[in-house]
Amino acid sequence: MPITYKDAGVDIDAGDLFVEKIKPYVKSTFRREVMTHIGGFGGLFALKKYREPVLVSGTDGVGTKLKIAFLTGKHDTVGIDLVAMCVNDIIVQGAEPLFFLDYFATGKLKPQEHSDIVKGIAEGCRQSGCALIGGETAEMPSFYGADEYDLAGFAVGVVEKKKIIDGSKIRPGDALIGLASSGLHSNGYSLVRKVLLETAGYGVDDLLSEFGGKKLGEVLLTPTRIYAKTVMTLLKDFDLRGMAHITGGGITENTPRMLPKGTAALIKKGTWDIPPIFQLIRKKAGVDDEEMYRDFNMGLGLILAVPAKKAEAVLKKATKLGEKAFLVGEIVKGKQVVKYEGQ
Repeated sequence: MPITYKDAGVDIDAGDLFVEKIKPYVKSTFRREVMTHIGGFGGLFALKKYREPVLVSGTDGVGTKLKIAFLTGKHDTVGIDLVAMCVNDIIVQGAEPLFFLDYFATGKLKPQEHSDIVKGIAEGCRQSGCALIGGETAEMPSFYGADEYDLAGFAVGVVEKKKIIDGSKIRPGDALIGLASSGLHSNGYSLVRKVLLETAGYGVDDLLSEFGGKKLGEVLLTPTRIYAKTVMTLLKDFDLRGMAHITGGGITENTPRMLPKGTAALIKKGTWDIPPIFQLIRKKAGVDDEEMYRDFNMGLGLILAVPAKKAEAVLKKATKLGEKAFLVGEIVKGKQVVKYEGQ
């Protein structure tokens, strides 16, 4: 008897069906600059309206948050996380997100279930205003388990050369404005799973009073907030001198990445709302603030540095755009570190 590719664990017919199922999701993200079609070898995108365009790229994954998707069987939100983690990185340099590509690898392709992942990716692209113009699907039996998969994403944006935001304009006295996160976003899940699922013994279906009766799995799968459209709108009216995406490394490690020499960030605790999930983790892990602020976003997904005299106006505009915005600190003289004040 002949041995086929399907016998080896790779189902080409399932791959074809998968492509057909995701086509409507992908097409829904297309911008007028897209010059490609689904199924080509490369994605084509025409740059327009820029005088000195500088392309800004970013890549990331979802990390072990995917383990929560495996446990719950819910796969329609991790795609939003994938886009968010890439797009939020490039907007802090003032770049408008243009297009996105994804890489999806699994042990066994399940067209119906896995099309939900691309549905989420498309939703993330719509939220950020970019087009999903390409991707790769890899069925890799014996490399991944039959019920496992991994995701990687790649975002490309553009900014006028003279409008690049690199933090060089930040000065002592500037205000720091924090935009609320939606929760954990996509960082720290190895610690979260160890503390809540292994040590504390919670299950993803447990209903917890701390979350208003929501299931723990639902809280842990809350998608990462995408700030692209808010930032693009704020840039039209305000001088955003620096921005930090609060991702892996938390507030402590990420805020200094936008600071020029001779400056530090003074963060005033108690000036924003910390979501209950962080309180639960801190309690069950038995760790101090230093560890928490280095591992997690603690309720702030993006921190903006703006001239102090414009802080109130930025807060009002961000709120009008649907963000929860807080005045969380200021720029002071120092050595590119975060200093904390209050409790």
